[in-house]
Amino acid sequence: MNRSEARIVSLLPSATEIVCAVGAREQLVGRSHECDHPAGLDALPVLTRPRRSLPQASGDIDRTVREIVAEAIAVYEIDLPGLETTAPDVIVTQDLCDVCAVSLDDVREALREMARRDVEICSLSPLRLADVWADVRRVGRAVGHEGEGDQAAARLAARCEELAAATASFDRPKVLTIEWLDPVMIGGTWMPELVEIAGGEAMVTKAGEHAPTLDLEALRALDPDIVVLKPCGFDVARTLEEAALFRTGLPWADWRAARVGEVYVADGNAYFNRPGPRLVESAEILAAILHPHAFPELVARHGPGLRRIMPSGEARAFG
Repeated sequence: MNRSEARIVSLLPSATEIVCAVGAREQLVGRSHECDHPAGLDALPVLTRPRRSLPQASGDIDRTVREIVAEAIAVYEIDLPGLETTAPDVIVTQDLCDVCAVSLDDVREALREMARRDVEICSLSPLRLADVWADVRRVGRAVGHEGEGDQAAARLAARCEELAAATASFDRPKVLTIEWLDPVMIGGTWMPELVEIAGGEAMVTKAGEHAPTLDLEALRALDPDIVVLKPCGFDVARTLEEAALFRTGLPWADWRAARVGEVYVADGNAYFNRPGPRLVESAEILAAILHPHAFPELVARHGPGLRRIMPSGEARAFG
């Protein structure tokens, strides 16, 4: 098989973005139910779905997912007939988080049921930015676009290095990034690196660590200069639907950042939590928040997608 003609199924949004970034978009023949970028993927068959309908509130979502996992049931399932119809040569998936996408075991079981031993599984499990760039190269090789993958990874890394150099001499505010509101989970894995690149000091976690859950007492002991709320899977509008949690689930009266209006809501679905090309834009968004006077062009580019939460809880436009 000519790899550059391989039929590709992507079961992960970030993987779909990587496939497109390495020049293999036209080879995609199927996607997950959450693959929504870049635009124009709607015509591709959707090959995954949640096993259960999830509730709306963050706390209820968390409890439901924990119940599913406790029962040893996967959160998502594969449309086996649909997968058979697409006849993939390569499946790009992940084994980092069973809450984010179908499990690797389910992919393997689906191929066994299909009696397909000739399908290559390209499984991604990044914890740091270097892992993400390595995954870009890995996907490029798997789908017959090795050169494009190497070039794309180099460009992404170079953009981050350029931004890090621009912020190297800046004063570094203490930054707390939050990736779930109920319970409160702190951004881990590559988030501390993004904060550092953007000119800040990440609180609580170090690069490569998984997201810890903190109770109100532990949160009260922190004193962040800036707080960035970017719940996993939530865009800005969806996060603002749960604005009541800002004041009840966070130590709003105790945090100076909240008292002076240095709390921001960003798109945690499109950025930050997807280990793919848009992590570079995520670093730029953080730089716009942390050092707006130094990066007016980034404020102009990314500010319309952000909201600043005032001490009263009111959400205002940023920029």
